[in-house]
Amino acid sequence: MDIVISVAAKVTEYLVAPIIHPFTYCCTYKTNFEKVNNEVDKLKNARDSVQYKVDDSRIKGDGIQHHVEKWMITVDKAINEVETLIEDKEKSNNRCLKGLCPNLKTRYQLSKKAEREANAIVGLHERGRFDSVSFRTIPEETWLKSTRDFMHFESRKSTLKEILDALSNRNFNTIGVYGMGGIGKTTLVEEVGRQAKENNLFEKFISSRVSQTRQIKNIQGEIAEKIGLELAEQSHETVRAGRLLERLKKETKILIILDDIWGSLDLEAIGIPLADDNGGCKVLLTARSQDVLSCKMDCQQKFFVDVLNEKEAWSLFKKMTGDCIQNGELKSVATEIVKECGGLPIAIVPVARALRNKRLSEWKDALLEFRRPSLRNFTGTTQVAYKSIELSYNHLNGEELKKTFLLIGYTFFSCVEDLLYYGMGLGLFQNINTLEEARDRAHTLVDKLKNSCLLLDGRSSEWFSMHDVVRDVARSIASRDQHVFAVENEVVPLTSWPDKDTLKVCTAISLKNSNISEPPQGFECPQLKFLCIGCHASLRIPDKFFTGMTELRVLDFTKMHLLALPSSLGRLQNLQTLSLDDCELGDMAIIGDLKKLVILALRGSDMEELAGEIGQLTQLRLLNLRLCYRLRVIPQNVISSLSRLEELYIGESPIEWGKVEGVDGERRNASLDELNNLSKLTSLEILIGDEKTLSRDLSFFKMLQRYRISIGQLSQFIVVPPSDGISRIFKLGLTNGANICLNEGHIMQLKGIEGLSLDGLIDMKNVLFGSDREGFPKLKGLQIEHNGNLSCVVDTMDCMPARTTAFPLLESLFLRDLRNLEEICRGPLTAESFCKLKTIRVEGCDKLKNVLPMVIGRGLQQLQSIKVSSCQKMEVIFAAERGDESSNNNSTEVIELTQLRTLELHSLPQLTSFCTVKYTERDSAFD
Repeated sequence: MDIVISVAAKVTEYLVAPIIHPFTYCCTYKTNFEKVNNEVDKLKNARDSVQYKVDDSRIKGDGIQHHVEKWMITVDKAINEVETLIEDKEKSNNRCLKGLCPNLKTRYQLSKKAEREANAIVGLHERGRFDSVSFRTIPEETWLKSTRDFMHFESRKSTLKEILDALSNRNFNTIGVYGMGGIGKTTLVEEVGRQAKENNLFEKFISSRVSQTRQIKNIQGEIAEKIGLELAEQSHETVRAGRLLERLKKETKILIILDDIWGSLDLEAIGIPLADDNGGCKVLLTARSQDVLSCKMDCQQKFFVDVLNEKEAWSLFKKMTGDCIQNGELKSVATEIVKECGGLPIAIVPVARALRNKRLSEWKDALLEFRRPSLRNFTGTTQVAYKSIELSYNHLNGEELKKTFLLIGYTFFSCVEDLLYYGMGLGLFQNINTLEEARDRAHTLVDKLKNSCLLLDGRSSEWFSMHDVVRDVARSIASRDQHVFAVENEVVPLTSWPDKDTLKVCTAISLKNSNISEPPQGFECPQLKFLCIGCHASLRIPDKFFTGMTELRVLDFTKMHLLALPSSLGRLQNLQTLSLDDCELGDMAIIGDLKKLVILALRGSDMEELAGEIGQLTQLRLLNLRLCYRLRVIPQNVISSLSRLEELYIGESPIEWGKVEGVDGERRNASLDELNNLSKLTSLEILIGDEKTLSRDLSFFKMLQRYRISIGQLSQFIVVPPSDGISRIFKLGLTNGANICLNEGHIMQLKGIEGLSLDGLIDMKNVLFGSDREGFPKLKGLQIEHNGNLSCVVDTMDCMPARTTAFPLLESLFLRDLRNLEEICRGPLTAESFCKLKTIRVEGCDKLKNVLPMVIGRGLQQLQSIKVSSCQKMEVIFAAERGDESSNNNSTEVIELTQLRTLELHSLPQLTSFCTVKYTERDSAFD
């Protein structure tokens, strides 16, 4: 009997279970969908949290962990699948009379899928608990990649080879190069570094300029940054040294160049390993004195860099002047001038540039100037170098250029923006009407000084540098001719201000990193026009400090505590430029008295609310509020009152536009409508965090010549870094398909967009708007994300002429999570389309079958990187168009990607080939 019961129970289990199990899914239909909705909301929050960390890391220049990027893509796909599932549920409900007559089979299938998706999302959520999302990327030193010509002088070839041999010798760890200032030591050791890299002597190269009074903490920070090590700013030097030491010991092959050593420098105190315990670290030093290397730095090998011999000096001089000195009397005069330069490159180069294409009489006069005895006492440089640079200065064309040279020399700045601020304040630029014209003039003046070899290139077109010897001469001339008092990192601490007689004739005072004492209550500086004090947080400014400076036109305080601005500031009725960068600011009401102020810069300063009195500055033409991370309030009508404003910079400052303050709503923050009152506005940097605050009237868009506009919550714009010098960037990110008043017509009002990021525009069909539009002919970077209805990027089917050129200057293309993207290009295009493209990155575009057509692929001669991932239908990277003869198997056509360095293809299940014709990566070098 028991056997019968057991068999019956088993039969019942097999018969009933298959019926109950599906029925259970029908009963838990609502519960499963509630669960999947809840879990997907949690996942979205987790994704946003990770995205913020990713964006922050990218802003810092860090690389993103591959597993984090992969997780983000998987999350987006999971969320899309749930959204599709919910759409299927809604369709099912509509088909069965809003759920009154449910289809049990459909309910079972949807409920089961909802449960499966919910469980998968829980797992995804758990896997998203990352300890770190990024890793520190270490950019290569710019001088290692420099294409600047290095003249291989015969007298220095052996020195260069001997230095390389010493670096190869395991017994030598500290090597020195010495010679007088301006002899070319830095140029030589940079060439040593480049050749050492070519010969694989080292894996990493670090260069740090020490100079006379460079602080150990700053040297530590620079070295640490270049090897990806974080050192706490507040830590004691010994603690920082210990961390740096342990890190450098782990390096197998690293060369550290410490340039321009003036005295004893304790390498151990910095954190650089010493001889017997240095792992793979070697140190290359440069100094002006052999004693510094021998007695104070104990270098194991030392190499002297001598002046150029006559033949080499003539070759360098001729290279700088051209063939104009080859014949006649001019050649004999030039030969004598070269001799007077004493084989010193810092003297030869600027003199050659100054005299190039000049009349014979000017050459003779220059030679006479060289031979005339000097009564000056030369400190820090040779008489030859001084005379050469002064001669170059005297031959600068016009007072405007000469004043610019001296201004750069005594103010220690190194960017065009500062030259604009100071130059405008001092009235330096002649015959200009707008700030844009002044900016162009500043660039022109810098270029002229570079062409005269009095300035050197910086890290981009906005930056420059000046050789120490040249700066010494500039400061000396400025002190002599303009009564300028300038001090930077003084060797002997400056304990007091200049005496009264000096102050009475002084026209400019520039103090940087100075430990000067607190100034007296009242200064009598009746001729002072320029005052700059930088990086002196402990200095307290007396309330009556500005009383005797009524002619002051430029005031620059940097990194100072100014909780209450001195009341005497209001007396500066001639002040044109006021810069209070990186300052701790309190009450700023007194600024409203500065009625002639043209430029106001408060970059990186600590304040929560902008002073309403700034609205009284009706002559203001530039307002800079960049990097004010705590600034949230700009009172109503302040911006609209600045009717002459031409440039407004509020990037990275989280202004809460239009927000009502107070329980009664009595105070409203500035609204974006106020920008429409600025009829002269041509440059704008702005961050609009809430896209719903956008006004319907964006007429100010069409006036802008330069802009960086970011709207909404969006990921970091990774395809066009600011360092590329791009001045027209528009970024738009919408959350949850937000419906705002901005449309393609508004975007097209912006002139010459160079960087474009579009995130979450659900109604956009393609990026080339309409058949009569030219699109974005100046675009260099394009990034499109999360645009669900975008079916193609470029649609030229209805365009005239028959073949259109699309994106002829585009360098970077990034497409991510475009669920309905079927083609990047649709319709005929010319071969010039996309021809400048360097980087292609495509992620999560499931309907995309190829990246670009063959006609475009053949023209990608500059392409360096291709990254394609998680595209479910991707079959081929470059596809032949219908009727394209190259699709014939017998075709001899090839795609030559000679610059390709990186190729990443993963999670492409349908991929069959790279392209439908033969291709080559000839001469490419893959990372």
